[in-house]
Amino acid sequence: MDARRAVGAAKRAGDSDAEKAARAKVHEAKLALGERGPVWWSDGAPDENRKMVRNSSYADWWARTCTSSEE
Repeated sequence: MDARRAVGAAKRAGDSDAEKAARAKVHEAKLALGERGPVWWSDGAPDENRKMVRNSSYADWWARTCTSSEE
């Protein structure tokens, strides 16, 4: 969070060099937390994150559990 606060402070101050350095620190932190970089949690299942449920492998389940007004 310190790095993110530093980004905001640098933007408010109009200091592009400090902003660039702070963004690099944010990137390093995200890499360390596993939020960026190679996928480490892959279980082989298809990524259906950006699909509507009715257009995914969960469509049959969705149809059985929900009414049409909930779609």
